[in-house]
Amino acid sequence: MLADLKLRLAEIDDLNRVGAILGWDQSTYLPSGGGAARGRQSATLARIAQEKATDKGLGRLLDDLAPYEASLPADHDDAALIRVARRNYLKAIKLPVEFVGEFQEHASAMYMRWMAARPANDFASLVPGLERTLDFSRRAAEYFAPYEHIADPLIDYADQGMKARGIRAVFAELRAGLAPLAAAILSRPPADDSCIKQPFDTDKQLAFGKTIIEAYGFDFSRGRQDFAPHPFCTTFSVDDVRITTRVKPNDLTEALFSTLHEAGHAMYEQGGNPAYEGTSLQGGTSAGVHESQSRTWENIVGRSRAMWIHFYPRLQAVFPAQLGDVPLDVFHRAINKVERSLIRTDADEVTYNLHVMIRFDLELDLLEGKLAVRDLPQAWNARYASDLGITAPDDRDGCLQDMHWYAGLIGGAFQGYTLGNIISGQFMAAARAAMPDLDAQIASGHFAGLHGWLRENLYQHASKYTANELLQRITGGPLSVGPYLAYLRGKYSPLFDLS
Repeated sequence: MLADLKLRLAEIDDLNRVGAILGWDQSTYLPSGGGAARGRQSATLARIAQEKATDKGLGRLLDDLAPYEASLPADHDDAALIRVARRNYLKAIKLPVEFVGEFQEHASAMYMRWMAARPANDFASLVPGLERTLDFSRRAAEYFAPYEHIADPLIDYADQGMKARGIRAVFAELRAGLAPLAAAILSRPPADDSCIKQPFDTDKQLAFGKTIIEAYGFDFSRGRQDFAPHPFCTTFSVDDVRITTRVKPNDLTEALFSTLHEAGHAMYEQGGNPAYEGTSLQGGTSAGVHESQSRTWENIVGRSRAMWIHFYPRLQAVFPAQLGDVPLDVFHRAINKVERSLIRTDADEVTYNLHVMIRFDLELDLLEGKLAVRDLPQAWNARYASDLGITAPDDRDGCLQDMHWYAGLIGGAFQGYTLGNIISGQFMAAARAAMPDLDAQIASGHFAGLHGWLRENLYQHASKYTANELLQRITGGPLSVGPYLAYLRGKYSPLFDLS
């Protein structure tokens, strides 16, 4: 029976991975005229995958395997496979096949419209489609009624076990700790970042980023990097994990840190147990845990002084005219500049979570009916003015900047970014306790210790454990903002001479 289950799950996974290939191509190489056909193709695959995922025979098979599951320790791979497969099945049967296919076709079309509308600063053209997306989102949630909050079923898909109420409480605690830190830093003279805002050859930028992620442990024989309007990571198998980036000729950080960020996601996927391939255990366990890895390698490691002790002389050799006379400390402050900014993906560590909180609150307002889609730009600007003291000059750098609402459901899309930051602080505190010389390793250009620790304690488990279970196993406790706030204070207080 277990072999039959694995066969069924592999067929579902294959269909979903082929769908992911179509999505990757749509974001990278698809000609603009191919959008309609791609939407139809993606919808067909989604419908077939949903039919197989909701087949009553699969449900009966899971019921038949229940005694075997009960006879095993909870952390046995077979028990975990059956448990996670059942959880996924019970979610899948809530959504009608036609709904899934219809939404997939709509989402593909919306993404193509967004790619044209953002550079044109044309939010108005997206309003009818976004209103339809909101209707899809509410309908998706209703299939899981009753619920405490309409966003809860959508949040649960990305971060299992989390609810709007709990996220609001965590965000409030985090905001209370971030606000005085941000205020103190912003009261100081800003870091001079002119050294990284110069012309930098784009090919050399990309090559240097690849050098770093190879040192991190990203395996290019099982992955590749391409370009996309919004950087992302996608997985077709444990041996085919792809990342994308975007590059600016006058900003060293755009391609560099998006590369480090997406490589963090990719190494998590590449580090999964190969035996889980094609089953419900394959892939990262939640959006928050996944984001913890991208933020670890982008920020906690990638913006650390220790890492640049090793890499900065090499970067100076690549760009001697721009950086040859710039001291390490000046460069380090530049890449950690704290400022009021408009773009989430470019935001510094201290203010980044405020961007996420704004989006999360706007999602809830849209779902609750407190905010109409047509009024989103005004609501966006009002929140940025009140929370960050800055207003976007246009919608391109305002409510059009993130693709999420224009390529998926509204709800559950953003909280994982801040949960990931919080979790990264907890996991890295545990890693430092296990490796007290970690900074010395990084300063010597040795990343195998950290990568190996993460692979052993996190990556190999893929989706075998929930986020809460992993936190308990790795850190000995539940989700906590304390380690992340301690990390930020410990890093930024000396950088900006805070008392």
